[in-house]
Amino acid sequence: MHDMSSAVAPSAFPAESSVTPLRPAGPDDAPPRMTGRTRQYQVIEALQAVRRHCMQRPRVAIILGSGLGDLAEHIETAAEIPYQAIPHWPRSTAQGHAGKLVCGALAGVPVVAMSGRSHYYEGYGMDELTLPVRVMRAMGAELLVVSNAAGGLNPRYRVGEIMIIEDHINLMWRHPQPGSPREALGRYCAGVTSPYCPILIDKAAAVARRHDLVHHVGVYIAVTGPNYETRAEYRAFRRLGGDVVGMSTAPEAIAAAQQGMRVLGFSIICNVACPDAPTVNSHEEVLAAAQRAEGHLRTILLDVLKDE
Repeated sequence: MHDMSSAVAPSAFPAESSVTPLRPAGPDDAPPRMTGRTRQYQVIEALQAVRRHCMQRPRVAIILGSGLGDLAEHIETAAEIPYQAIPHWPRSTAQGHAGKLVCGALAGVPVVAMSGRSHYYEGYGMDELTLPVRVMRAMGAELLVVSNAAGGLNPRYRVGEIMIIEDHINLMWRHPQPGSPREALGRYCAGVTSPYCPILIDKAAAVARRHDLVHHVGVYIAVTGPNYETRAEYRAFRRLGGDVVGMSTAPEAIAAAQQGMRVLGFSIICNVACPDAPTVNSHEEVLAAAQRAEGHLRTILLDVLKDE
């Protein structure tokens, strides 16, 4: 990774063993919703911890999903902060998520990037999952770029291709809105038709065409996971209008819209559903497919950021 200034010494951070283990999550184990005031205190405490290591004001926040952490290696790094060094920040426990916050520059643009995210199925509530978005917004970021590894529902899609997210269908049945709308941080975006910016979608598609990269523009279906979908679910999701399915992204995109941020989302197609001839997919195969497509995503993202 390129080095803009001295990186933070690993010894400056608490040991991983000091982190409190996650609670088990069950279908009825939704954490109590926090008030906007409580969440605001947590955002401030997390922001202060980040500022102790990086005073840069980013213009763009990036969330890197499963197998896409290598993109962080192309950031001219000013600081790397492990998640356990940031109060209230959810820890990444899923395979393929490094679990560190990277501050620096990408394509000459000041960025803050999450190399790895957390998921609802890891035992976190929506308030906890979206705290990083609120902190990155408080740092100064005006644009959120969010990526994920997803399963293809559209039969025209192929493994390794990129889908630019036009909209999502949130089947997690929970929304990242702490407390009541009156208490909530940011804007209550009940009237927002889609959190994804159509101008950025068009820019990303134009870049992909210019570089002759196979891409799609479609709808992401968000589910809680962690299990992969049944044959009947694949068919149902496709009939609902979904093109890909995954276990993240929607909460982060909604939280960003609540904060007035523009959102650009990407899905890497890591397997394609074939309900009539089902196959067993492993998480290792998903990660490998995402890593193979990372170069194409990087090409698109770098070109889009040049105008930011």
